[in-house]
Amino acid sequence: QVQLVESGGGLVQPGGSLRLSCAASRNIFDIAAIVWYRQAPGKQRELVAGITTGDYTYYADFVKGRFTISRDDANDTADLQMNSLKPEDTAVYYCNVHRSRDPPFDYWGQGTQVTVSS
Repeated sequence: QVQLVESGGGLVQPGGSLRLSCAASRNIFDIAAIVWYRQAPGKQRELVAGITTGDYTYYADFVKGRFTISRDDANDTADLQMNSLKPEDTAVYYCNVHRSRDPPFDYWGQGTQVTVSS
Protein backbone atom coordinates (compact mmCIF):
# COMPACT_ATOMS: atom_id res chain seq x y z
CA GLN A 1 0.00 0.00 0.00
CA VAL A 2 1.18 3.48 -0.82
CA GLN A 3 0.63 6.45 1.46
CA LEU A 4 0.10 9.89 -0.02
CA VAL A 5 0.59 12.90 2.17
CA GLU A 6 -0.48 16.40 1.21
CA SER A 7 0.97 19.49 2.83
CA GLY A 8 1.04 23.23 2.38
CA GLY A 9 -2.56 24.12 3.15
CA GLY A 10 -3.56 26.93 5.44
CA LEU A 11 -5.27 30.27 5.76
CA VAL A 12 -4.50 32.93 3.19
CA GLN A 13 -6.02 36.26 2.26
CA PRO A 14 -7.77 36.77 -1.07
CA GLY A 15 -5.20 37.41 -3.75
CA GLY A 16 -2.57 35.44 -1.90
CA SER A 17 -0.70 32.28 -2.83
CA LEU A 18 -0.16 28.81 -1.47
CA ARG A 19 1.85 25.86 -2.70
CA LEU A 20 0.48 22.40 -1.99
CA SER A 21 2.68 19.33 -2.11
CA CYS A 22 1.89 15.65 -2.41
CA ALA A 23 4.44 13.04 -1.43
CA ALA A 24 4.31 9.28 -1.84
CA SER A 25 5.75 6.64 0.46
CA ARG A 26 6.97 4.55 -2.47
CA ASN A 27 8.38 5.23 -5.88
CA ILE A 28 5.34 5.17 -8.15
CA PHE A 29 5.08 8.65 -9.61
CA ASP A 30 7.05 7.88 -12.75
CA ILE A 31 4.33 5.48 -13.94
CA ALA A 32 1.30 7.36 -12.67
CA ALA A 33 -0.97 10.23 -13.51
CA ILE A 34 -1.40 12.79 -10.77
CA VAL A 35 -4.55 14.77 -10.16
CA TRP A 36 -5.53 17.36 -7.60
CA TYR A 37 -9.16 17.50 -6.52
CA ARG A 38 -10.96 19.66 -4.04
CA GLN A 39 -14.13 19.48 -2.03
CA ALA A 40 -15.84 22.43 -0.45
CA PRO A 41 -18.40 22.03 2.36
CA GLY A 42 -21.72 20.83 0.99
CA LYS A 43 -20.33 20.35 -2.51
CA GLN A 44 -19.14 17.41 -4.55
CA ARG A 45 -15.46 16.70 -5.04
CA GLU A 46 -14.22 18.35 -8.24
CA LEU A 47 -11.14 18.07 -10.39
CA VAL A 48 -8.74 20.98 -10.14
CA ALA A 49 -5.71 20.02 -12.21
CA GLY A 50 -3.92 16.98 -13.56
CA ILE A 51 -0.63 15.96 -15.09
CA THR A 52 0.06 12.85 -17.12
CA THR A 53 3.20 10.71 -17.28
CA GLY A 54 4.09 12.63 -20.41
CA ASP A 55 3.82 15.93 -18.52
CA TYR A 56 0.64 16.97 -20.26
CA THR A 57 -1.24 19.27 -17.90
CA TYR A 58 -4.89 20.18 -17.76
CA TYR A 59 -6.93 22.45 -15.54
CA ALA A 60 -10.49 23.17 -14.54
CA ASP A 61 -11.70 26.39 -16.09
CA PHE A 62 -12.08 28.00 -12.70
CA VAL A 63 -8.33 27.77 -11.97
CA LYS A 64 -6.81 28.30 -15.41
CA GLY A 65 -4.18 30.98 -15.35
CA ARG A 66 -4.00 30.93 -11.55
CA PHE A 67 -2.90 27.39 -10.61
CA THR A 68 0.04 25.37 -11.88
CA ILE A 69 0.56 21.66 -11.39
CA SER A 70 4.01 20.09 -11.53
CA ARG A 71 5.67 16.79 -10.74
CA ASP A 72 9.08 15.58 -9.60
CA ASP A 73 9.22 11.88 -10.31
CA ALA A 74 12.71 11.46 -8.92
CA ASN A 75 11.45 12.51 -5.50
CA ASP A 76 7.88 11.22 -5.84
CA THR A 77 6.35 14.59 -5.20
CA ALA A 78 3.82 16.74 -6.99
CA ASP A 79 2.98 20.36 -6.35
CA LEU A 80 0.05 22.63 -6.96
CA GLN A 81 1.04 26.29 -7.04
CA MET A 82 -2.02 28.39 -6.34
CA ASN A 83 -1.94 32.11 -7.04
CA SER A 84 -4.56 34.85 -6.96
CA LEU A 85 -6.61 32.82 -4.54
CA LYS A 86 -10.28 33.60 -4.11
CA PRO A 87 -12.68 32.83 -1.25
CA GLU A 88 -14.38 30.30 -3.52
CA ASP A 89 -11.14 28.33 -3.63
CA THR A 90 -11.72 27.40 0.00
CA ALA A 91 -11.88 23.61 0.20
CA VAL A 92 -10.07 20.48 1.24
CA TYR A 93 -7.57 19.64 -1.50
CA TYR A 94 -6.77 16.03 -2.27
CA CYS A 95 -3.97 14.42 -4.22
CA ASN A 96 -4.80 11.40 -6.37
CA VAL A 97 -2.23 9.18 -8.02
CA HIS A 98 -3.47 6.54 -10.40
CA ARG A 99 -2.57 4.25 -13.24
CA SER A 100 -4.99 2.47 -15.55
CA ARG A 101 -2.59 0.09 -17.29
CA ASP A 102 -1.03 -2.92 -15.62
CA PRO A 103 -0.23 -2.69 -12.77
CA PRO A 104 -3.29 -0.56 -12.03
CA PHE A 105 -3.59 1.45 -8.85
CA ASP A 106 -5.50 4.38 -7.42
CA TYR A 107 -4.33 6.16 -4.29
CA TRP A 108 -5.67 9.16 -2.41
CA GLY A 109 -4.18 11.42 0.20
CA GLN A 110 -5.98 12.50 3.35
CA GLY A 111 -6.47 16.05 2.14
CA THR A 112 -5.21 19.45 3.21
CA GLN A 113 -7.44 22.39 4.11
CA VAL A 114 -7.14 25.62 2.16
CA THR A 115 -9.06 28.60 3.50
CA VAL A 116 -9.13 31.89 1.64
CA SER A 117 -10.51 34.63 3.81
CA SER A 118 -9.77 38.15 4.92
